[in-house]
Amino acid sequence: MKRFSGTLLVAGLAVVASAGSSPAENSGKIMHIGHFTSPASMSMLEESTVAVNRPMSAVFNNLVMFKQDELQNTPEGIVPELATSWSWDEDGKTLTFPLR
Repeated sequence: MKRFSGTLLVAGLAVVASAGSSPAENSGKIMHIGHFTSPASMSMLEESTVAVNRPMSAVFNNLVMFKQDELQNTPEGIVPELATSWSWDEDGKTLTFPLR
């Protein structure tokens, strides 16, 4: 048990020592981010999993999105992204999005 505790202590100190410099602090460098798996495809519509949604959400734009500065998502917090606005037709069955 003492040997395990010592190993854990050394590993913890190594993590704290390396925390001083962040990859984001190196201007002009490439930051590599690991991902836990390879997505089956790049289609967020066909592969609705975290393995696809995490990396692809930075690639594709949405019609609308929630305000990013609010902690709780509400219908009032929906803002346009690619859509400039949205409106329902008279019978409430068709939603129209004019695009940028």
